[in-house]
Amino acid sequence: MTTHGGFEPVFCTIVPPHVLDKLAQAEDPALAGPARRTLQRDAFERTQRRLTTVIGATAVAAVADGKPQRTVHDARHGTDLPGHKVRGEGDKPGKDATVNRAYAGLGATFELLLKAYRRDSIDGNGLPLNATVHYDRDYNNAFWNGEQMVFGDGDGEVFLDFTIPIDVIGHELVHGVTQYTANLTYFGQPGALNESVSDVFGSLIKQYTLGQTAAEADWLIGAGLLAPRVTGKALRSMKEPGTAYDDDVLGKDPQPATMDDFVRTGRDNGGVHINSGIPNHAFYLAATALGGHAWERAGLIWYDVLTGGELKQQAMFADFATLTVKAARERFGDGEELDAVSKAWEQVGVRTL
Repeated sequence: MTTHGGFEPVFCTIVPPHVLDKLAQAEDPALAGPARRTLQRDAFERTQRRLTTVIGATAVAAVADGKPQRTVHDARHGTDLPGHKVRGEGDKPGKDATVNRAYAGLGATFELLLKAYRRDSIDGNGLPLNATVHYDRDYNNAFWNGEQMVFGDGDGEVFLDFTIPIDVIGHELVHGVTQYTANLTYFGQPGALNESVSDVFGSLIKQYTLGQTAAEADWLIGAGLLAPRVTGKALRSMKEPGTAYDDDVLGKDPQPATMDDFVRTGRDNGGVHINSGIPNHAFYLAATALGGHAWERAGLIWYDVLTGGELKQQAMFADFATLTVKAARERFGDGEELDAVSKAWEQVGVRTL
């Protein structure tokens, strides 16, 4: 595994720290306890990620043959990774629905990357896809640690099983794609772009799996993850950032849709999970303006920018936007694609250079 010269090794979770911080302050111990333990576990795994970057990860044999190599492990509510192997590539589904969902989600991500973008796994060279389920007890998160996917079962009070939303699986795996390509620095605007790219392709994986057009998609990240007691529909909304939840315990979704409401904060690595709402909304606007399947035209433009070699690790929103305009013109000419992308960034208040 390589970090491509990044300034900070990235440990990426689907549930933002600000959400867990809010839960950790709840008066109800059934809510606060799991949140606090999750924050502690995330801090430990973040440290492990840094150590792995320093000493180097175990080499993984990859075969670029256009076929997935999936392995799902069961942590059995422990924290040793990867855990016990429970399903390998080509094995029939078992009785554990969580294992089956993880296996299917790995496959769906692999298929979109291959069929839509001709990319063989997340590294482009057939990297095996490994996942661990049933991680820890009441663990309220899922993460990519630079080598594999890890899923908690949730506490059942606020979060359900993290393998339920296929876009959560896709989101975390796409952090791996970013790691092997642009390797966007995980802080401030570059970090928000890192998160946004994962939301974009996580949503596209869900849309591809369901055969949905841009108009048919819900554009939600993590729909089905929130427990019934939570007043909300998902973790984030690309269509309407800031509307995913409004709950007496979780608080209100803080994501802005435009630069007018850009949030300046030192928390969450400079608000990477918050300000990602702005480029998320730009993609939604471009994709819905173009219509059809969003992974085809809008998705190709975003993929070209992520993998084209011109996107710098410390790219700001304006840098990314400018490259999408350039990519739209180079791939499609001066047509509706260029117009849709340009207008989308204008609508969210990001100027192209």
